[in-house]
Amino acid sequence: MKNKALRWTVLALFGLYFLVPMGASVEFSLRDVNNTHSFSSWGKILDEPDLLPTLGTSLWVAAGTVALTLLLMVPTVSWVHLRKPKLRRLIEGVSLLPLVIPPIVLVNGVLVVFRDAPEVINGTPVILVLEYVILALPFTYRTLDAGLAAISLPTLVEAARSLGASWPTVLLRVIVPNIRSAVFGAAFLNLALVLGEYTLASILLMDTFPVWTVSTGQSEAGVSVAVSLLSLLVAFLLLFVLSLVAGRRKASRGVA
Repeated sequence: MKNKALRWTVLALFGLYFLVPMGASVEFSLRDVNNTHSFSSWGKILDEPDLLPTLGTSLWVAAGTVALTLLLMVPTVSWVHLRKPKLRRLIEGVSLLPLVIPPIVLVNGVLVVFRDAPEVINGTPVILVLEYVILALPFTYRTLDAGLAAISLPTLVEAARSLGASWPTVLLRVIVPNIRSAVFGAAFLNLALVLGEYTLASILLMDTFPVWTVSTGQSEAGVSVAVSLLSLLVAFLLLFVLSLVAGRRKASRGVA
């Protein structure tokens, strides 16, 4: 009984920790002149000409980051589990480097590597996708590593190979379906990271949604807070859609 009460108390405290700031933000976005409240700040959102272009850029960058990260990391982490399991801890430590490297160093490093790249990369959101792929490395590696550790990967791969499956078939039809939850979890984390990241985009002078939100807040605080809340709703909606797709595929696989 005491443990149950303790769990509910901790849950309530965590709930208040997240809900109180959001409630205060909602109240601030509704403030109007003479201590009144209205939806005027929310009504001005659609009048902002740069809202949709910057939001579209952020969604495009998010989709590119998720796709490129999974394309690189799923085969790599699978190979490490199959061929070099003793290197897992070392690679995990290396994957944490983007968390301790200052953003300006990370930006300059990528710019130096791609300084001779075509114009389609330099000066476009493509360079931001490459930056975010590095930044998402710790979260993606840990999520996929946990998913692969939960299955008997060598047994599944050996069984598929003994039946004549090629390596691409093993990856797409054996490994990925068995770590579907980890893949979607990595996609969730990448999506949330890109939609809320400001520093790298600001340093690279990219007009993304977080950068536009901060710049708008300097002149119209109410609109900026309203847009921030709207971005949270967009992120929640995208995460809900992804989880819904994952749940449906899992259910259909269970029926089959």
